[in-house]
Parts: sequence; structure tokens; C-alpha cells
Amino acid sequence: MIAEFIGSVNIFEGEITVDEADHCIIQPDNLQNRFYVGHGVATNVEDKRVWLAVRPEKTMMSREKPADEYNWAEGVVDDIAYLGGQSVYYIRLPGDKVVMCSLTNTERRADRPTWEDRVYISWEATSGVVLRV
Repeated sequence: MIAEFIGSVNIFEGEITVDEADHCIIQPDNLQNRFYVGHGVATNVEDKRVWLAVRPEKTMMSREKPADEYNWAEGVVDDIAYLGGQSVYYIRLPGDKVVMCSLTNTERRADRPTWEDRVYISWEATSGVVLRV
């Protein structure tokens, strides 16, 4: 899901599996890799379902698989919107989930992924916001 309130945001639904004072770990629906959030969320025992919101400009995209254990997903470039100073990539993840990655166009002839290329999106532990379902 891509929400569009005060701009766009990628939404991942999942369940908190670890919730400590300094971090939490979320197992997302339909994705293999877990998400690490750099703070706890003080969940109650009965309801550990949450959404993780990550803004497109906070995501990174690469053809190389990230070395980190957390906060990445593999997908295929489904569409690209060129918007002058930036490009927005629409990446189809497993389960037909589409997420956005916004990249600044700094080089005219940069070797960027194109349609149907396999890519990895990732983000920092402090980039996501945990929301209650």
C-alpha cells in the first residue's frame, strides 16, 4: 500500500516479534526479511499488529543485495516517473505489493536500474515510523 497524506509513504503491515526499550523487530506480511526499528513501541500483549511507514525519499535502491539482516526487500522495477530533479521508482515486491523509492537525479548518465530490473530497496533503522493498525 502507498498512502498519500502529506506526500507519499510506503506502508508495511506486520507483527512485532521483539519490543525492547531501544528497538523493536517487525515480521512483515508477505516478506521474508524482518524490519528493525531503532526504538521500542511499548506494545500491549494482546495486539502486536502494526504498520511501518517509510517515506520514498528515505528508501535506498540498489542492484546489490544489502549485507544487513534487516530493513530490505527484493523486487522488480515496475514503473519509473522522471520528474526533473528526481525520479520515482515503483518497485513490485512479492505478493504484488508496490512501493516507491525517490532518488535525486544528480548525474545525467547515471547507470540506474530500468523497467523489469531486479533491485533491492532498503532503509535505515531510524527511517520508519511505527503506526498502530
